[in-house]
Amino acid sequence: MAGVAIRNLGIRFGGHEVIRGLDLDVNEGEFLVLLGPSGCGKSTLLHGIAGLVDTAEGTVEIGGTDMTFADPSERGIGMVFQSYALYPTMTVERNMSFGLRVAGVARDEIERRVQRVSRMLQLEPLLGRKPAQLSGGQRQRVAIGRALVREAGVFLFDEPLSNLDAKLRAELRRELKLLHKALGSTMVYVTHDQVEAMTLATRIVVMRGGVIQQIGAPGEVYERPANRFVAGFLGAPGMNFIEGALLGGAFDSARLRVELPGYPFAKPPVAGQAVVLGVRPEHLRLHAQGAHEGVVQLVEPMGNHQVAWLDVGGLVLAALVGESVPLAADERVRFDLDVARVSLFDRQGEQRL
Repeated sequence: MAGVAIRNLGIRFGGHEVIRGLDLDVNEGEFLVLLGPSGCGKSTLLHGIAGLVDTAEGTVEIGGTDMTFADPSERGIGMVFQSYALYPTMTVERNMSFGLRVAGVARDEIERRVQRVSRMLQLEPLLGRKPAQLSGGQRQRVAIGRALVREAGVFLFDEPLSNLDAKLRAELRRELKLLHKALGSTMVYVTHDQVEAMTLATRIVVMRGGVIQQIGAPGEVYERPANRFVAGFLGAPGMNFIEGALLGGAFDSARLRVELPGYPFAKPPVAGQAVVLGVRPEHLRLHAQGAHEGVVQLVEPMGNHQVAWLDVGGLVLAALVGESVPLAADERVRFDLDVARVSLFDRQGEQRL
């Protein structure tokens, strides 16, 4: 395995700056997930690590060696793309071994690697088939296997599950997690799917406009988002945002007043400061003695829970409620916020307070 160190990286396409001044360290053996919306630069960053795009400035080190201007074949990486990119006329075995054969690896060593990886990915019964005879999930396993037989220092995944249906995505997500546990390899994974990021990552890198917004463990990024963008990007339904001001040690708006005892402010708050209070739907709790009141606008059954949309004086808030709680549209309910779990953001700069 190998680590990756990126310093002051800049990548441009024509006159458009996609990545600018980016610094990032990928630790040996970790599963790092690059997360963000389409166009945020996450795939471009991955391709920069792989050497598939030219860098305008900065350096890329892999395993302690400067690889900024090295060819992809020299970087000691294995890469899995969104499209399977399998050779249609070759069998699974030939697809997996093709790169090794081109590199002149000995035949017995190729056989050893292919057998090892095919056992790991449950591909042994399929080695004689061609891609047209495989399901989408099986094809993606072959694509992953083709990368793994390289026994590379770093494995790069560019949205490998996005073309699969929900059930297959969940299955392969679990298999990738187990694979990382078994191999202990360094893996960098690109996705716009927050569920993939939360379940797979050792650390998450949230990106926006070619700039890193926050780096941290999944629980840290979810519970303590660095800014309003990160807070809104993670979570389904998304975090509830309420505009107001800080007055007398409390959050105050036209619709809600929330006392904030013990809130861990990064620096002393300013009285009257315009802020946005963020609360996740699971931290908005319905009960008869709640301090606040709202009207149920809509109920969405989700199997083991419900999403209740509440109208609070014209402000719409989402709450996660147990499936056994009876709720009906237009019903008046009372609720509280879990004050220990709320987030505050400066309204102008949108940074966490």
